[in-house]
Amino acid sequence: MSSYLFRPTPPNPAAAGPPAQRRTGGVYLDPHLSLVRPVLPQTTHSCQECLQLGSTWLHLRLCLTCGHVGCCDSSPMRHARGHALGIGHPIVRSFEPGEDWRWCYVDETYV
Repeated sequence: MSSYLFRPTPPNPAAAGPPAQRRTGGVYLDPHLSLVRPVLPQTTHSCQECLQLGSTWLHLRLCLTCGHVGCCDSSPMRHARGHALGIGHPIVRSFEPGEDWRWCYVDETYV
């Protein structure tokens, strides 16, 4: 079985994401999903870098490759994006209670 995870075709083709995604049999494949691993959060209630810097954050994101917890793009420092692009771990999930979505920073799309 392929290491890719499948996502149903979006109802609006304009919201299908960037051309970097491949379309096969009515589903979109994101090759970065192969980097997703079972992880344990490195912290449970704060952005690691903001805590060290004494900065504030709004929402948390969990790196699904290593467990890094960083702040979202609405936060002043955007540590989750910095980690994803700087380290090469592109897939995060929301670390907020009640949210279960995942995001690919490279393809700028939900996965």
